[in-house]
Amino acid sequence: MIDRATVERIKDAANIVEVVSEFVTLRKSGANYKGLCPFHNEKTPSFYVSPSRGTCHCFGCGKGGTPISFIMEHEQMTYPEALRWLANKYHIEIQERELTNEEREEQSLRESMFIVNEWTAGYFEGLLHDHPDGKAIGMQYFRSRGFRDDIIKKFRLGYDLSDRFALAHEATKKGYKEEFLLKTGICYKSDRGTLIDRYAGRVIFPWIGVSGKVVGFGGRKLDAATKGVQQKYVNSPDSDIYHKDHELYGIFQAKKAIAKEDRVYMVEGYTDVISMHQCGIENVVANSGTALSVHQIHILHRFTQNITLIYDGDAAGIHAALRGTDMLLAEGMNLKILLLPDGDDPDSFARKHTAADFRQYIEDHQADFIQFKTDLLLKDERDPLKRSEAINSIVESISVVQNQILRDTYIHDVSTRMGINEATLINQMNRFIRNRKSQGENSQTPAAAPTDAEAAAAGMPETKPTRTAPMLVSTGEEASRVERLLIQLVIRHGEKVIFRDIDDGQGNLISLTVAQFIELDLGTDNLTFHNPLYTQILTEAAAHSHEAGFQCEQYFINHPDFNISQVAAEMSVDPYQFILSEKAEPRNEDERKEQEQQATDHLRNETKHLILDYRLEYVDKKMKQTMNDIKKLSQDPTRMMQLMTDYKDLQIIRNALAKELGNYIVI
Repeated sequence: MIDRATVERIKDAANIVEVVSEFVTLRKSGANYKGLCPFHNEKTPSFYVSPSRGTCHCFGCGKGGTPISFIMEHEQMTYPEALRWLANKYHIEIQERELTNEEREEQSLRESMFIVNEWTAGYFEGLLHDHPDGKAIGMQYFRSRGFRDDIIKKFRLGYDLSDRFALAHEATKKGYKEEFLLKTGICYKSDRGTLIDRYAGRVIFPWIGVSGKVVGFGGRKLDAATKGVQQKYVNSPDSDIYHKDHELYGIFQAKKAIAKEDRVYMVEGYTDVISMHQCGIENVVANSGTALSVHQIHILHRFTQNITLIYDGDAAGIHAALRGTDMLLAEGMNLKILLLPDGDDPDSFARKHTAADFRQYIEDHQADFIQFKTDLLLKDERDPLKRSEAINSIVESISVVQNQILRDTYIHDVSTRMGINEATLINQMNRFIRNRKSQGENSQTPAAAPTDAEAAAAGMPETKPTRTAPMLVSTGEEASRVERLLIQLVIRHGEKVIFRDIDDGQGNLISLTVAQFIELDLGTDNLTFHNPLYTQILTEAAAHSHEAGFQCEQYFINHPDFNISQVAAEMSVDPYQFILSEKAEPRNEDERKEQEQQATDHLRNETKHLILDYRLEYVDKKMKQTMNDIKKLSQDPTRMMQLMTDYKDLQIIRNALAKELGNYIVI
């Protein structure tokens, strides 16, 4: 683990212009720099670097951040890997805390296994390119698949001799221990205790992890030897460094393309991935026949949330496409499915088409999961019972989607396509959700909720209702636009004083900064943000904002919590900051004071306006929730009357807020 002092030294040394210039040609633009975005294709520069803030941002695709997050995004590295990259650039010695004996032993074991795997991969490559049998047998096989030399090298393909003892003999001669040949699964022991090569007589497909290390191998028997053989492929067994359901074949070669295209194509086999790369489509990975796992989805989610499953159009391909659908949806992936024409798999299809043609085919024929399931389960189906079962299957898939708005969109789509009452589908979906929650599956911890919505009248005693407004329960949904604007205001201006010499109610005169005023105003009614990171930012800003020299923007951009740092870097960007000219310098002291007062007045008004917007949004949600409850309680007139009274009170609060915002609405 890198110690905190070293992390701070790395952050202090990292110059955003120098770091970005390693990958992007920048030119001066006023106080900043600009260039073509490295994360998406563009002809006009929209990628700006701000030396004063220490951040970068693309106004085309929205990507950017601090030097650390830029390296993480561009090089597809983890946080520690990016820190090490920067430390190497600035010649900073990494100081890591001392490991325990157990940790040191485990780390040594893993490193030894990686070293053995790396040697073995090189051994297989050398045989393929230099050994007579490798050239005559292994290379001939890859040539028969149409693989070019550059693609063979890109995927580090290899060949293993048919001699089952040769690898172990060569490895031990080079000094590699028997223990690690066995732990990695490269070899196993015969009954006589002899080391046997697991992959003898096969062409080799190394599995390379996200970081570029060889984690395992797949070996395929050659075509002439596969007749009557069920197991064409042999893969590394599970080990401390390789779990097949944790890995994706081709992820190392594909990760930059996935991030740049903001989409990943998922196929089944090694050759599917390799042929698509050779065709020119590089954002592709394979799970190699295993059932898709949560671990694999989480790896992909680091780079994109958009996935297209590409499978053969036969029964096996259809089964594979259906197998991971619900899991992908439950993990928040935006899912599309493509079945290729009969007789084609991604390998054969890629060899017959250019990248442009293949991409166009995908664009024209991929379907969202609703359309896919509809076409598959309801095509020419007239039996009412079977139609009901099929629709239930589709609704059950929708029920695993965590985003409520997306769920509602899918339900509306199914209702429109199938002509079924939307309320019926919603009821069935809710039944599936309740059943899973009762079984302890996919249950969500609800966000902290305020005790009531009376906050809407805070600061407006003349319009405050006389009775307590009904409680507003947080829905746990994603942060709203207003919430984001409020926290952006805190990050950019949280330390600035907008109220001076205010009576605190106890005879003391105090001043309030932006952060303190927002925290105080929302806190009077227990209103909280949906996003816990936003709550933490507001709390810390309010606590520090009166400290001498404190600046929210720099404090949060350099925050030790990387997630907060990334949020701050994104929100510190003003889309107009690079093109608007600054105000003219004041000509005298009076003009300077006038400008400062105007800026303070503007900031105070903006803060108050956003708080009112946030309250109005809160009340709108509660009104919608109350109305939905009223519709469901037609058989309980007492409870319905109470809810109708609550709804009327909420209308009063809402209208008061709307009037305060200068947009009076009568409902």
